[in-house]
Amino acid sequence: MNNKFELEHIGINTPNAEEAEKLAQLLSMMFNLEPRHGQKSEFGGPYFECMKTPFLGANGHIAMRTPDLTAAVEELKEKGFSFNMDTAAYAEDGKLKNVYLDGEFGGFAIHIMQK
Repeated sequence: MNNKFELEHIGINTPNAEEAEKLAQLLSMMFNLEPRHGQKSEFGGPYFECMKTPFLGANGHIAMRTPDLTAAVEELKEKGFSFNMDTAAYAEDGKLKNVYLDGEFGGFAIHIMQK
């Protein structure tokens, strides 16, 4: 079983809201993107999520999307990966919406989300 995965965004840890906004503005200007405010982060277009306070991962996180999250979780478990179910978020219908893998990869946490 091979699920399709696509990069959703890169989450970059910054020390505070001011630094997050500055970085989001810089990345937006650099790559002609629209900056956007979020509750926990500032976005530089759809690609860069600048965290207002450091979250999982020493450097931040990588968000991957997939059309079938349940099948993707099973595939990754078969490959030997485990999940931090404390981070799991669910849709109103009870289906898994996103979840982080256990551990870090190159200083980044990874979460996968339903497309």
